[in-house]
Amino acid sequence: MSAFLRPAIPGEDPLDVPAGTTRDAVPHPYRQISSHLAITPPVSVVIPAMNEAENLPYVFRTLPEWIHEVVLVDGDSTDGTVEVARALRPDVKVVAQRGKGKGDALISGFAACTGDIIVMVDADGSADGQEIVSYVSALVSGADFAKGSRFANGGGTDDMTAIRKLGNRVLCAAVNAKFGARYTDLCYGYNAFWRHCLDEITLDCTGFEVETLMNIRVVKAGLKVQEIPSHEYDRIHGASNLRAVRDGLRVLRVILRERRVPRSRRRRPPALRINVPAGPRGETS
Repeated sequence: MSAFLRPAIPGEDPLDVPAGTTRDAVPHPYRQISSHLAITPPVSVVIPAMNEAENLPYVFRTLPEWIHEVVLVDGDSTDGTVEVARALRPDVKVVAQRGKGKGDALISGFAACTGDIIVMVDADGSADGQEIVSYVSALVSGADFAKGSRFANGGGTDDMTAIRKLGNRVLCAAVNAKFGARYTDLCYGYNAFWRHCLDEITLDCTGFEVETLMNIRVVKAGLKVQEIPSHEYDRIHGASNLRAVRDGLRVLRVILRERRVPRSRRRRPPALRINVPAGPRGETS
């Protein structure tokens, strides 16, 4: 899949079209995502949610205006989550989750996306939607998978307990050792990727371990990964469904299972870099 970039000229609307030409006739309309960057690929944001009505106003408020669509996957909420989402954003695409678990919700959401780039965002208010520009910049600059990291230089977390930090560090070290990755964070749900990645990292788990499974399979598939420093804030309202011991054991089982599964034939050597702020760039493809 090709990605196109060009500098965004201050005061110029990247979606402007010549006089007498309809916008629909323009084959590659640009979306301005910063003062220095405009892109062609449409971006879908997937938000799995269950009883997050109080948090959605903050989550939606931080999302950039230039995203193509928001896909809310509702896990049978009883607090008016869907109604709040539609009031905040009438064009939101609501998907009713049929199964249970975060992995099941994300799989349902991915299937409903129409964008070329897919971004995963939690509904608890812990993620800042303004960081999406860094993820998208990494993808249009050549990465296949942009992986959020709370422990890369520039990242941080207000939410993790000492035991969760220790568990994440141990599990991350295990993945790095067994699969040749160089991750600084493992169990984090703020990620973005090109839609074509789904053809190479078939997802088949239903719980919180889905993030670890994705991180392992992108490495095994030889996809190009770029870590994005990200700050995780405290959940604004409500209680998390995450259980450190239970879900840590599920992550460990995924790691052990994947170790026995052969790697896919690699398209290119795996790579991981730390993201840097995007600046003016010429067109690439």
